[in-house]
Amino acid sequence: MTFAGLACVAFAGAGPATVGKAAEQVSAPVAPPAPFRFQEATIDDLQAQMTAGTLTARELTAAYLQRIAEIDQAGPTLRAVIEVNPDALQIAAGLDAERKAGKVRGPLHGIPVLLKDNIATDDRMETTAGSLALVGAKPPGDAFLVTRLRAAGAVILGKTNLSEWSLFRDGRGRSGWSGRGGQTLNPYALDLSPSGSSSGAAAAVAANLCVVAVGTETDGSILSPASVCGLVGIKPTVGLVSRSGLIPISASQDTAGAMARTVRDAARLLGVLAGADPQDPATLTRGKRAETDLAAAIRPHALKRARLGVVTGPFGFDPELGAVLNQAVAELESAGAVIACWGEFPAFRRLNDPEREVLLYEFKDGINRYLATLGPASPVKSLADLIAYNQAHAAAEMPYFNQQIFMLAQTKGPLTEPAYREALAACRRIARTQGIDVIMKEYRLDALVSLTGSVAWRIDRVAGGPSLGNSAQPAAVAGYPSVTVPAAQVDGLPVGLSFYGRPWSEARLLELAADFESHTRARREPQFLPHAAATTPATPASTPDGQHLLLTR
Repeated sequence: MTFAGLACVAFAGAGPATVGKAAEQVSAPVAPPAPFRFQEATIDDLQAQMTAGTLTARELTAAYLQRIAEIDQAGPTLRAVIEVNPDALQIAAGLDAERKAGKVRGPLHGIPVLLKDNIATDDRMETTAGSLALVGAKPPGDAFLVTRLRAAGAVILGKTNLSEWSLFRDGRGRSGWSGRGGQTLNPYALDLSPSGSSSGAAAAVAANLCVVAVGTETDGSILSPASVCGLVGIKPTVGLVSRSGLIPISASQDTAGAMARTVRDAARLLGVLAGADPQDPATLTRGKRAETDLAAAIRPHALKRARLGVVTGPFGFDPELGAVLNQAVAELESAGAVIACWGEFPAFRRLNDPEREVLLYEFKDGINRYLATLGPASPVKSLADLIAYNQAHAAAEMPYFNQQIFMLAQTKGPLTEPAYREALAACRRIARTQGIDVIMKEYRLDALVSLTGSVAWRIDRVAGGPSLGNSAQPAAVAGYPSVTVPAAQVDGLPVGLSFYGRPWSEARLLELAADFESHTRARREPQFLPHAAATTPATPASTPDGQHLLLTR
């Protein structure tokens, strides 16, 4: 998503521990990957095999490590995984011993999970946000969500590449590129963007390099890459999942979330990630409103008599995608949903300027706090240090784009300034009380639905390659939950449909998305094509600003 000069889809057998920076050329045509034993396997599939004794966590982990070596480091060379965990096989073997002794921690016991490389781990892996500036800098401990994953028996398989600094360094930043990891490619067509900033996590799950992955989002960074990589992505209510140990952008919008190939797998992962953390006050307000076993809360036929509102903009979509939306709505109605309203909500256009201010202020405050916690090996202790580091290492860190956003953020003052407080109030007013809240109340809705985004666009090494539409902003700015699920293929490229609505409504959104998934079965496995068919996006028509133009049907 690009606005007012800021590009912010934000925030994003064992081999060598660090995959490292790869060459920048797009991969040449390669032979199709060999068949994979665990292709499209779900958590329930794998747990059934481990329960039956026909599979061990160590065998499963070794298979995914081999898959990463064959697909990510060679073959199509996706560069989705920035680093594998050198202790993954040992961890898996320990979990096998527990299972043999009769202890199974839960549905993630022995399941390999990848983490975006802005999620801190206290192990032999790095946590860098894709930046060379943080190589060797030691976080003080595991992120809270990593502690929960380990306690649940997940095998932390490695870290994924991302749009460096979650695409919050420069307005021309390129999705999926980082100084440390190079350019992540889209597994559907290797010349296309995987979107971002959770680029590597999306490409890895889509290409079956792991079972599930944890991404992070500030505004579209889970939903957009999930959509263009044919995945389910969940951006939860801000406060459902702790942010402690995550390299931050925005205290009011940041959250981690789940990326998976099915709604049920995403729900299982999110249920483990969710939890109250004293170090993140936002998590202490959720009370008992969020189920820990979100997968168990998914009921069949959830769309029957569900009241939905279809929001068509203003999101900047190619008008040709209207046919995809119409087909998705037809599927919703055939499943029994009631489309109570349909149209644009032009007031959302007013979010750009205040969101820009909020993110600049909160990034400076948050990144300074985070960098101050790093050990003595870190060469950077502040945003000013990061700017200086990038200037001193421009050849490696700024070969394609600069650091305009960093420099703008550095000019901002503390969060007590009136400009920040006014911008934050405007964001909440437009996105919440004059936006999602009023639509949901007026039409008595269970959820809002929109196309998640456009099809993937070509990687542009000069301009960065703009996204051609994205509907993530209203829920992101409001801090409300969103779920994207595959809806269709356009010329072989995935397009997702998003369900979003009230805070803490994850269980309802997930069951609606799961019912849609069961009717459409729209996910198709990627084919690692060297090139995509040429597409020419049209310029979206503008809509006059106003309260809203949603029409009852």
